[in-house]
Amino acid sequence: MPEQSPSPKRRGRLLRFGAAVVVLCAVAGYLVVQYVTGAGAPGCKVVAGSGGRAAYEFTPEQAVNAATIAAVGTGRGMPERAVTIALATAIQESGLRNIDHGDRDSLGLFQQRPSQGWGTPKEIMDPTYAADIFYEHLAKVRDYTRLPLTVAAQRVQRSGFPTAYAKHEPDATLLAAALTGESAATLTCAGRPTATQATGPDAVRSALARDFGRDVLEPAAAEVGGAATPTPTPSVGKGDGRTVTLPVTADTASDGGRSLRQRGWQLAHWAVANASALRIERVSYAGWEWTAGNTDSRWRRAAAGGAGAEKDAGAVRIVTAR
Repeated sequence: MPEQSPSPKRRGRLLRFGAAVVVLCAVAGYLVVQYVTGAGAPGCKVVAGSGGRAAYEFTPEQAVNAATIAAVGTGRGMPERAVTIALATAIQESGLRNIDHGDRDSLGLFQQRPSQGWGTPKEIMDPTYAADIFYEHLAKVRDYTRLPLTVAAQRVQRSGFPTAYAKHEPDATLLAAALTGESAATLTCAGRPTATQATGPDAVRSALARDFGRDVLEPAAAEVGGAATPTPTPSVGKGDGRTVTLPVTADTASDGGRSLRQRGWQLAHWAVANASALRIERVSYAGWEWTAGNTDSRWRRAAAGGAGAEKDAGAVRIVTAR
């Protein structure tokens, strides 16, 4: 006798089961892609110093842009308050993403408009330029450090929503404290490589020159290697060709009256923020070490005798992936 065909009820159960399997496979594939690429997931986190509970989570893309905004500000000698205002503005205007669209002809991190004299579209889409011209306008706002953040930001931006910046002040304050070096060991990232990777020490040094300025951090053919007293230029270690050593000296810390410790932690946090984009594997400074892809990506005390175990604050060491 021929087999009986499944009943309509059974066929319905089989179809629902098959559909569920397809959905689960699709979700699993999506999660694998997200984990490998780091896309869509926060990936980075900044916390309050001194054991505070406040925290802000953001993506590697946002971390790179935030670090650029902070570096440009300190390079201009602007105070931490200016960096906080700039970061809050960029969070509101673009979510710290360098977007190529907006209201009318608005573009970039700060949604600046070419038609309003902010620059050409190409210039505005350069995060370094966009941050620099924002600070240029902010510096012209009288007593901006004493104004409420949303008022200072609005006098630069002329937004249709003048009070919108205020809600981002807590997050921007956390970011600014970490990215100017005021708070030590407070910014971490998972460090998973992005889809498009710029690799090696040369890429790290180019990015440093882009954000901090060639006159401050451009390498001058000096080699540090294992030298006891590093020279004030970023250089590649002699041993493995993967280590960029950034001396922290009075010259590099002079912007805005910052201390050596602040400059060191600014450079260290900058490197962590750029870890995914530049495939940075390890960052060490003043006896602390961050390693990409470990369980929680926290800063940890370096092991005795390790590469980051030096107790002095004389240099930041950045190790790129193989």
